Amino acid sequence: MEKMYRIALITGSGKFPLLLARAAKTNGIEVIAIAITSAADREIERIADKVYWVNIGQAKKLIDILLKEQIRYAVMAGKVNKVVIIKQALMLDKEARMLLKKIGDKRDDTILSAIAARLKDFGVTLMDSTFFLKNLMPKKSVLTKRRPNRQELEDIKFGFSIAKNIGLLDIGQSVVVKQKAVIAVEAIEGTDEAIMRAGRLVGKGTVVVKVSKPKQDMRFDVPVVGLETLKALKKAGSSVLAIEAGKVLVLDKESLIKGAGEAGISIVVI
Repeated sequence: MEKMYRIALITGSGKFPLLLARAAKTNGIEVIAIAITSAADREIERIADKVYWVNIGQAKKLIDILLKEQIRYAVMAGKVNKVVIIKQALMLDKEARMLLKKIGDKRDDTILSAIAARLKDFGVTLMDSTFFLKNLMPKKSVLTKRRPNRQELEDIKFGFSIAKNIGLLDIGQSVVVKQKAVIAVEAIEGTDEAIMRAGRLVGKGTVVVKVSKPKQDMRFDVPVVGLETLKALKKAGSSVLAIEAGKVLVLDKESLIKGAGEAGISIVVI
């Protein structure tokens, strides 16, 4: 790959895009942010060299920006609520409608792969979204002082297998289990809502397992945990968060570990 001097950062919600932008600039790369109006944090305006705001479904505008800025490399980071896309189907522009019409289903991988292929038509290569942030993906370890007990270890092992199979179907990347029973599976609502739903169903003591998909495309939909995850864990009374080693981004790591420790939650990298 030729040396990069500038990238387009297609920005959804959360801290991931902000960290990525800072890391890219630390590496001397100019960042042109294309921020989704209903999702992106306004903080991106303080970090990126230039910011364009686009609405969900404005695919033609996004492509025009890429061409105008002569972008060769782009990165997608942060969440975009797929529920909004489905509900606002009539607000999609002609380019977006044509893209969705060509694909067989509306699973995340299907949509995002189609977007990547379309960008390629205009000479834009979509990069690994963790390219600048490999240090945020921990190796196997127990991050907290409290280690999981025997029952929790069994639930982790059980949940890992289930989560991988769910990921293979491109349904979600997280499951919540208790005593080797699946309590909640992440789907379109996201991990945090799945965690809290499990808490409402069975109360405290649930084990949350978050993994990458078996054929994870690191260009998009990379699993992330952070302080919002911790908030959901505490609210649901979960006792363990288990994540896959080298495949899950951990944001605000020190604060996450400290907060989990204070709440008696064990964080395990498996």
